[in-house]
Amino acid sequence: MLTHPLDLGIIIAYLVVVVAIGFYYSRKAGQDMDSYFLGGKTLPWYVLGVANASSMFDITGTMWLVYVLFVYGLKGVWLPWLWPTFNQVFLMIYLAVWIRRSNVLTGAEWITTRFGAGRGGELSRISVVVFALVSVIGFLGYAFQGIGKFAAAFLPWGYSPETYAIVLMGITTIYVIFGGMYSVVITDLVQFTILAIASIFIGAIAIDKVSPEVLAAVVPDGWDNIFFGWKLNLDWGNLIPTVTDKIAADGYEFFTIIFMMMLFKGVFISMAGPAPNYDMQRVLATRKPKESAFMSGIVSICLFPRWLMITGITVLGLVFYSDALRAMGPDIDFEMILPYVVRNFIPVGLLGLLMAGLLAAFMSTFDATVNAGASYIVNDIYKRYINPKGSDKTFVLVSYIASILVVIIGIIAGLMSQSINSVMQWIVSGLWGGYTAPNVLKWYWWRFNGYGYFWGMISGIIAALLFPIFLPDLMALKTFPFIFLISLAAAFIASYATAPEKDDILKKFYTSVRPWGFWKPIHEKVVAENPDFKKNNGFARDMLNVAVGIVWQITLVTIPVYLIIENFKGLWISIAVLIVTSVFLKYNWVNKLEN
Repeated sequence: MLTHPLDLGIIIAYLVVVVAIGFYYSRKAGQDMDSYFLGGKTLPWYVLGVANASSMFDITGTMWLVYVLFVYGLKGVWLPWLWPTFNQVFLMIYLAVWIRRSNVLTGAEWITTRFGAGRGGELSRISVVVFALVSVIGFLGYAFQGIGKFAAAFLPWGYSPETYAIVLMGITTIYVIFGGMYSVVITDLVQFTILAIASIFIGAIAIDKVSPEVLAAVVPDGWDNIFFGWKLNLDWGNLIPTVTDKIAADGYEFFTIIFMMMLFKGVFISMAGPAPNYDMQRVLATRKPKESAFMSGIVSICLFPRWLMITGITVLGLVFYSDALRAMGPDIDFEMILPYVVRNFIPVGLLGLLMAGLLAAFMSTFDATVNAGASYIVNDIYKRYINPKGSDKTFVLVSYIASILVVIIGIIAGLMSQSINSVMQWIVSGLWGGYTAPNVLKWYWWRFNGYGYFWGMISGIIAALLFPIFLPDLMALKTFPFIFLISLAAAFIASYATAPEKDDILKKFYTSVRPWGFWKPIHEKVVAENPDFKKNNGFARDMLNVAVGIVWQITLVTIPVYLIIENFKGLWISIAVLIVTSVFLKYNWVNKLEN
């Protein structure tokens, strides 16, 4: 438990600073909705990219990743593909540019550029709002679980995890409400700086305290090998027998099958583009399309320090906390590794800074999620259907109310959820299964219409909500193909049962966004009117760059992991691969981006 006045003083000072930032930017953010939700599209791409990375550096996800690396070793670096993490590569290479060309405020408003404002377009827009709000509530419930457990383990006043979660969510809500996107981004920069310092210190402590020989004595054979065969083949039986049961419960023993399922799911989700959350908001907030690509690229680089922290905590937990985990028996709780390490290995003063950093990790995810969720309520419900002629002052006031409403519902969802892992699995495997099919089709197939999008989304969301109820024992990852196929079938049937979108809508979308894919009939009509129009022939180049980009991104994970565990052969190989892939992307991606 954290009790030293210096540590508590650092944490309180941090909380005061972030709230003050919100009040400082309240006047600037309150000018209009564009300022409130997108920072007026004046923020530099690198600032937005660092802020976006900070928003992904959440405490709940960190606790889950510590569990993954602890149990699965170097093979655990593949499991973040469940999200999938490589969706940032698809955004970086081509999708962020396509999205930014729309010049809109939210993901739901973007749908109008594809399907128009007719009945099908309106239905599709409503389905995006429903998905956005459901996913935002899911993420807030996920954050609620993590921050409550963490705060209860450290803060000295003896309140329940739920009480701490509610208080910290309330403090964060204050600066989100008053400062909008400006305060979210600026506080995220502060938080990222603290997190980077914290990560370096934890990594250094792990290197100092744990030698490769000591680590090898507490992990099974193959733990430090990133490659795998048909089965996982990690035998924890003589070390922590309960871990074997956790692997069986996760369903990851046949790791090659899991890897192929993650890759299949991940490619489709990535091709669908970002979900309508803070990630899309940051893309839309960039100053121009080319900068949106760079913004998405820097996110993967900025997440490098996170893996120093994750690996450092994991290594210290393996060596010094394994006995405690073994004693827990069937009630083993891996989510307590992070609190144990921070509490026992960090000196006074530095502990306060690290605690502030870990609270910042929670806040940076929470603030961006609330800001994105409120934008849908205000722009796509209130402004569009209730008060379309309202003043900027009215819209900003409603934004305050919407932010509070989103937080309250998120807290309720957090109180109802059972664990971090269960919420995470539902979000990444179930809910995204309903999102994927219609959002892939909208980019690449001209005949897909608003009715197809609506029924694809709604059927997928309903399936994602029903599967955990009627098939609670089915592994979340395995539900994805079924939800995907249900959504895909509904999308095709509804599209062919109704008329295509009007030519003027499709031609405008095709000429402004310029996607590749199955657009031949529309391309011919565009060329007939404008013979100088150039078709996007970048499919092969984009896919090659995506493949190279995924390899590039994985080295940004393996380098800090190999550094902390002092596997220098793996470290130098990873650095060499990083250099080669970076040079390739410089010439085949950066140099060919359009202005």
